[in-house]
Amino acid sequence: MAKPHPHTFRARRHRRIRARVSGTGERPRLAVFRSAKHLSVQLIDDGTGRTLVAASDRDLKKQRRSGATPSHSKLAVAAAVGEAIARRAQEAGITRVVFDRGGFAYHGRIKALADAARKSGLKF
Repeated sequence: MAKPHPHTFRARRHRRIRARVSGTGERPRLAVFRSAKHLSVQLIDDGTGRTLVAASDRDLKKQRRSGATPSHSKLAVAAAVGEAIARRAQEAGITRVVFDRGGFAYHGRIKALADAARKSGLKF
């Protein structure tokens, strides 16, 4: 029997989390996706199925090129994405969210993003 792909297990964990976590208009779901190179987050209203606010490390690429962010480490970039999503959420009038780690372990880049978003004013 073939060994299952590691993404299969993450997908299972994500389905379990999504069975319990759902976002509303006043408290949207902060959904995180992490790949080997990139990190992206969205604030999603599951009632209407709309993405309210989004941020990704690709959005911050120009800032990294110009030297606006001091470090290129993945943890520093994750923290910058967390700050960006918190800033954009506050501009949209959102202060409280439900955190959806997407089946990823809560450490490393996921934790750095969550801590930076909390520090920047999001409550979850």
